[in-house]
Amino acid sequence: MMTPDGIGTMLRDHREAVGLSRMDMALLLQNAQGGAWFDVENLKRWETERRLPTPRWHSLLAAAYGRDEREIAHAVANSRRWRRSQEATGGQEDENVKRRQFLGAAAAVTGTATGIVALPGIAEARDDIDRALSDSTSGDLAYLEGAFENHRGGYRGRAPDDVLAIMCSDLGLLGEVLARPHPAATRAGLARSAAGITGLVAIIQHDRGDQRDAHGWFATAERAARESGDRHMLSWVLARHAMVPLNYKAPRAAADLASRARAEAGRTPTAAAALAAAVAARALASVGDQQGALRAVADARTIAERLALSETADTWFGYPAQKHHVHLSQAFTLMGRTRDANDEQQAALALTRTPSVMTRALLTIDAATCMSADGDHDGAAELAAGVWVGLPHAYRDGLVRTRVNSLHNRLNGRAYDRLAEVLSA
Repeated sequence: MMTPDGIGTMLRDHREAVGLSRMDMALLLQNAQGGAWFDVENLKRWETERRLPTPRWHSLLAAAYGRDEREIAHAVANSRRWRRSQEATGGQEDENVKRRQFLGAAAAVTGTATGIVALPGIAEARDDIDRALSDSTSGDLAYLEGAFENHRGGYRGRAPDDVLAIMCSDLGLLGEVLARPHPAATRAGLARSAAGITGLVAIIQHDRGDQRDAHGWFATAERAARESGDRHMLSWVLARHAMVPLNYKAPRAAADLASRARAEAGRTPTAAAALAAAVAARALASVGDQQGALRAVADARTIAERLALSETADTWFGYPAQKHHVHLSQAFTLMGRTRDANDEQQAALALTRTPSVMTRALLTIDAATCMSADGDHDGAAELAAGVWVGLPHAYRDGLVRTRVNSLHNRLNGRAYDRLAEVLSA
């Protein structure tokens, strides 16, 4: 049950009054925030009050629903007070009221089955019945599994900050569900979802340039993966973790994490195993072990050729051919093998169909670094400057800036000054 003056009732009643489905309303919210992706599951959780909208959403809701922002905040506060009062009393209600609610909802369901148009709120009535019959744990677990599947699809043209904001409510739910007791098998599945979701947060923090927080989230993901008993998941977490020290000037630490990831992956050709080999190649190239790097490149290529189709999905959890070429571009760039690096860059770009703002920028910076290695410092500076000027501000920190700064430090004279001018603008 929900309080009639709470946020869930407000949002649902408005939507039903104007005759919109949840998907239609989600699209309206998406348009209201300039086209930035809006997850319809967020709206469902707010309408059913499984989650309450945080303050960052209040202005958007006010604009989309034609309300004052203070009205939104007041309705959220009402829902929060109601929730606390229910928790304090153990959720006990008058049995006659519950019986009338149940019978009324059941009658509405029967009417729908006979062809009568369902009354507004019928879906929510069923939700109330479901909650009366059992707790929400099974639904929460299914939702979290779905959230992991959804979030691991990557940025899809969105800025890292936008994706992280979308994930915040799921992190709150994850913490709540983890605090509940579960049977061993259920707990293992939940731990696997936790490893995946927290690992994705770590990836985003890495891309945003927050190294310390990325390490922290990866440590959490590793603990969850170990608890789940899923070595494939653990291998993925370790391989992705290796990219933090790799991209932020600690290649020996990266090589160690990559080695651990490969050990957990075993002999099975998986996306995690291929990623670990590719990261090892980059790490070894960074410390000057060219022979070791070339062996790791060969391993990555062998594993990539043997991957099942499901392992090549274009997600943060897969190892598609495009991602493979991106890693090898960086490995060969670090080794100074510019012809091989350019071949990998062209192969990666040919497979890059989505916006992939960050990937395109990194590949171009690799190409500029190769130009510098071949002696064309002015050309390298101009190419990198062009990328930087055309890059949305949301992408100018973190990994991209680290790569550009690394190139800048290789330059001298006029080329150095040219790139410095652009970076300081």
